[in-house]
Amino acid sequence: MSRARLESLGEGRFRVTGVLDASTAANVLEESEARFTQAPKIDVDLGGVGESDSAGLALLIEWLRMARQAGKEIRFANLPAQIEALARISEVEDLIGAPHESGRCAPARKNKL
Repeated sequence: MSRARLESLGEGRFRVTGVLDASTAANVLEESEARFTQAPKIDVDLGGVGESDSAGLALLIEWLRMARQAGKEIRFANLPAQIEALARISEVEDLIGAPHESGRCAPARKNKL
């Protein structure tokens, strides 16, 4: 896996690929600041993330904060297993839309924050 990248797919859709950890999350956050500003809503696909750690979860929470300040909706898809596990342990799985331990997805929470 390579360093994390944030790709714009158009119309407020983005994909993150690579390793999302303490050494790469800050760069992805920096890239996202300008790109997310242009989007009316934000959908982030994390299916291309091969590895992640707590910095990946922190990045998602920071994106939620940014969306709240901008009055935008943000959704995450294809969360990596590591982020799901950390979200569950941290009790923020509902916030980011991670599945519960029962395997059922959290209710779709509109993160119009």
